[in-house]
Amino acid sequence: MDELIVGLTLLVMLAGLLTRRVSPTVGVVGALVALYIADVIDASQTLSGFASSAPATVAALYIVAGAVERSGALQPLTRLVLGERSPRAGLGMLAGTAFALSAFVANTPIVAMFIGPVSRWSERKGLSPSRFLMPLSFAAILGGMVTLIGTSTNLVAADLIVAAGLEPVGLFEPARIGIPVAGICLAVLVLAGPKLLPDRTTVDNRLVDRAFTVSMSVEPGGPLDGATISQAGLRQLGAVFLVGVERNGEVTAPVAPEHQIRGGDVLTFAGQVGHVVELEKMPGLQLVEGRQLLKLDDGEHAWFEAVVGPGSPLVGNTLKGAGFRSRYQAAVVALHRSGAGLDGTLGEIRVRVGDSLLLVADSDFAARYRNRTDFLLIQRRSEPPPSASVHAKRSVLILALVCVLALTGVVDVLKASIIGAGLTVATGALAPRQARDAVDLNVVVLIGAAIGIGTAAESSGLASRLAALLLDTFGSLGVWGAALGLIVATIVMTELITNAGAVSLMIPIAVATGQSLDADPRVFALGVMLAASASFLTPIGYQTNTMVYGPGRYRYSDYARLGLPMTAVVVVVVPVMMAEGLTLF
Repeated sequence: MDELIVGLTLLVMLAGLLTRRVSPTVGVVGALVALYIADVIDASQTLSGFASSAPATVAALYIVAGAVERSGALQPLTRLVLGERSPRAGLGMLAGTAFALSAFVANTPIVAMFIGPVSRWSERKGLSPSRFLMPLSFAAILGGMVTLIGTSTNLVAADLIVAAGLEPVGLFEPARIGIPVAGICLAVLVLAGPKLLPDRTTVDNRLVDRAFTVSMSVEPGGPLDGATISQAGLRQLGAVFLVGVERNGEVTAPVAPEHQIRGGDVLTFAGQVGHVVELEKMPGLQLVEGRQLLKLDDGEHAWFEAVVGPGSPLVGNTLKGAGFRSRYQAAVVALHRSGAGLDGTLGEIRVRVGDSLLLVADSDFAARYRNRTDFLLIQRRSEPPPSASVHAKRSVLILALVCVLALTGVVDVLKASIIGAGLTVATGALAPRQARDAVDLNVVVLIGAAIGIGTAAESSGLASRLAALLLDTFGSLGVWGAALGLIVATIVMTELITNAGAVSLMIPIAVATGQSLDADPRVFALGVMLAASASFLTPIGYQTNTMVYGPGRYRYSDYARLGLPMTAVVVVVVPVMMAEGLTLF
């Protein structure tokens, strides 16, 4: 009966996650609470995930990584990595750098740091950012596969491995399988990426990002009042295109050069985000949000671009219905959606995952929402990115100390992370409030609940039953067949729900399968650990994929172009290594 209850609960959880009716955190926590209420697991088992080292380790590492990100210590790398290299050399340096950094620093700030510079660098060379941003995300994902602290998924898997009675996972132990796979995948990125990825640009720059529009009002009595479009200089705007003119509810589009504009007319422009921002500086035009004029001459407001994440309360809602202005103390003036046209007024468009919002807010907007699930990426558009602060060297040294302590075995990963977090606050690299804001509580709670779900699957006997089913299905193919089934099932689960949810369900099954086959259960668990992070097929399977979706102007199907070869490498190489016990060390 316990197996049946756990199975049905997991099916309901999966249905909620697949249909996006609930967020990953709500779905996993809800399933855990339901199993406790049904007496399938007791209080100690329910809370076992929160009592494990993984949530606390992730929270401490968020603080250490947050100090590195906030200090701007990694900013000089963008100039060093890109420079004046050729496109192929630049892609290789970018992928290699993102891979190396993401092994030790959370990959979301790495990707966020590079998106702006990579986009500008590629456009200077006459190339599409779509050729580089998806490889950036994929390389960051690969970097997380090779160390225990590279991703929170590895920490969840490590706790489940210990719970199964196996030895703790070392800092570089994921590299036993991760390095060979990552090496092949990086080669695919650099050699095949430029040929497989689409060019999301057109010959006429005015047509680029035409879905990213902004409305400006002609100032009554101003220098443009009474001028024609040609006289006002609105025909030669470079990467910005005048879409239409609205007067008293009537829209003129397209707009002829001799069309005369008057005070109060609302002009709609479209174009690249950096050029759209510059429109605000044109004399005689005032920014319109809804039907309210926004004044930006107080020195306290700035332009920001924010990408909507899958956990955002905005998804499926309109800006008006969500009460965006009062909720975020910001005004959305433009919205960009890759691969789809936008119909209706701005406030009535239903927001989707990956939408880029161009907005005006106070200067602290990025600090308030950088580490929350509402937005996966926030870029300040009204001034150049900040240079490294006085805390840059300090934060990097603390991160290096954490890695050295964990690698040498002086202390375990949890203690090393706590020491690093403590030093970060004690040395002033982050203020206590900043340290608190750096921790993504949604991720921490999700990890604790996911471990509890894995414990329920194992203690109820469901994991053993599913392992037996897996053996019956793939048993004729031997150990390799069982390993193949595990890897394919893990990848599917990762793309459909979350990587933490996938690893929490599959690690107990992997250990049970390895023991049933007299194979090394530890290698089987490491293989599943790696596969749970191998999210290359959709923009919503992993958060860095979502972050580059809008800036790269990608379509949903674009991810499969490069993602399928990457996934094929995992599906072919990892089962062979699991079956033969072929590991790096």
